[in-house]
Amino acid sequence: MPNVHDVVAPVTDEAPVLQTNGLGRSFRISRPWPQKPLWLDAVNDVSLSLGRSRTLGIVGESGCGKSTLSRMLVGILQPTVGTLRIDGVDVSQLHGQRWREVMRDVQMVFQSPYTALNPRLTIGEIVREPLDIHEPHLPKAGRMAKVVAMLERVGLNAAHVSRYPYSLSGGQQQRVGIARALVRPTRVVICDEPVSALDVSVQAQVLNLLRELQEDLQVSYVFVSHDLAVVANVAHDIAVMYMGRIVELGAARDVLQAPRHPYTQALLDSANEPDPRVERARTPRVLTGELPRPTDPPSGCRFRTRCWMARDICAQSVPLLVNRSGAPQRVACHFA
Repeated sequence: MPNVHDVVAPVTDEAPVLQTNGLGRSFRISRPWPQKPLWLDAVNDVSLSLGRSRTLGIVGESGCGKSTLSRMLVGILQPTVGTLRIDGVDVSQLHGQRWREVMRDVQMVFQSPYTALNPRLTIGEIVREPLDIHEPHLPKAGRMAKVVAMLERVGLNAAHVSRYPYSLSGGQQQRVGIARALVRPTRVVICDEPVSALDVSVQAQVLNLLRELQEDLQVSYVFVSHDLAVVANVAHDIAVMYMGRIVELGAARDVLQAPRHPYTQALLDSANEPDPRVERARTPRVLTGELPRPTDPPSGCRFRTRCWMARDICAQSVPLLVNRSGAPQRVACHFA
């Protein structure tokens, strides 16, 4: 089982820097006439809260809605329903310049560093772009000085300013993406699988860098990943997603060491143990049953077709995401 870092920031009564309430996003899928279009609920009724200088990990299988959610949080996609608040401001009610003023404090680090960097621009131009857009009043020399300072902060140097993305390694490219996200004052960074395309040794370096920057800059992260071992090393809180819904939500230590939802338990079972002897001796739980179609999800609990605890009530009623049986985390399961 993944180990949680020893020091976990305490929960405070301070207002969250990012908060969602009932957030959802549906996509219309066209089909040849005379068939009717299909609707895909990629994200459904997601309510989350992110404290200052904390990291919220979002985990789940491919296709569970993690990336769609992250793109809504950063403003690339507009939610179909629900609200998104940044520092208490409902951005769904904002438009134009005021919307840009609020959302500029939310930046993103993408999964593939190479495709996220414009190959026609130099590293200096890429990192300077947020300053060019949001702080054009600064002289160009002042903006470039900030670029060099941030590149040095992420482990690069002034010599990289004139280089192009193709000349950098994957880890260096991701450092450029992190520098671009943090070159100006930022409150929230959405990290969408930021280390999945990197070698394991480079992953550790990037994760250590993100932790150091969080401590220095007091920035908050939403860290999206399918790798529980990675999330366990960076997240203070974890939300587990399945077919667009949050099925378990709580402190990382509670979710990883005492998972309540069957899906979370199956995810943890799927993680390999680093000790070969322990790995050979254990018998991980393997999910069976039908994998539902996203355009035609099961009634009631969406996980019931693969769940060994499923009963009749699971098909009749959608379980609420609440605290159950005295557990500290919230779980969407009738029998957790």
